[in-house]
Amino acid sequence: MSGAIDATQGVPRKSSARGKDTSRTFLDADRAGAMWSTGRAGFLHTRAMLSLAPVLKRELARELLLQGSKKKAEFDPKDFLSKVGTGRTISKYHVNQIVFSQGDAADSVFFIEQGKVKMTVVSEQGKEAVIAVFGAGDFCGEGCLAGQPLRMATATAMDECEIMRLEKAAVIRVLHDESAFSELFVAHLLARNIRVEEDLIDQLFNSSEKRLARTLLLLANFGKEGRPEPIIAKISQETLAEMIGTTRSRVSFFMNKFRQLGFIEYNGTLVVHSSLLSVVLHDQPQISIQAGDGSGQDADRREP
Repeated sequence: MSGAIDATQGVPRKSSARGKDTSRTFLDADRAGAMWSTGRAGFLHTRAMLSLAPVLKRELARELLLQGSKKKAEFDPKDFLSKVGTGRTISKYHVNQIVFSQGDAADSVFFIEQGKVKMTVVSEQGKEAVIAVFGAGDFCGEGCLAGQPLRMATATAMDECEIMRLEKAAVIRVLHDESAFSELFVAHLLARNIRVEEDLIDQLFNSSEKRLARTLLLLANFGKEGRPEPIIAKISQETLAEMIGTTRSRVSFFMNKFRQLGFIEYNGTLVVHSSLLSVVLHDQPQISIQAGDGSGQDADRREP
């Protein structure tokens, strides 16, 4: 029969002798209608998605921003150093109580929450020297992170202290994982290095009077953030002598001199006034270069 559709092939047979294929025409029209409907639906879906794109983009950006803020707020170095946790313990120390001793195993780092701690070294001959005094916000005992097996000095509380002990593994882990803590620790190390250099220059060039004045100013928090404060810890003249490398009698002489000049108040509690800065700033040591004698070599001159 002309114009019939072959069910097995799904295509129309050739039409009759007239050459007109009406069945193909109807089939093409149906296909075109279906394609138009599909294309129209796809177009409408695409247009709807495009209209929602700015909203989705804003929501995605907001979500990413919230996730980033949450991630940044997850770690706070100050909060980490003020709370007990894995590898972290907080202990209280009384006056003259030892935090760690010279020769002990170096397996932890200490962070001073409150109070002052002095570091002392004893030679084989029994001579003792105070090499540093640390206050709130300072680390001590960090030599273990550089492979130091034993403590090189003894840490002793100078007043009532609250100190956190951080195990070596815990410190290494947080240094690797948290950039905020790494920045804090690196800043501490740089400040410590600067202080050591200043102490060395002070010891090499300044008189014992200037060394004592500088030590008192540092103990009273001059040169640091915040306002100067009284030296609450009871520091003996013997300790001051060990810190600046002189005798107790010299320290007693200069302390009386500073009190008479109004630089300090020494009546139970030691109070340091900013006027003591004049002792340190006056006649600062300098290294000047003199012209050579023609041999091309310059000479260093140490100012008195």
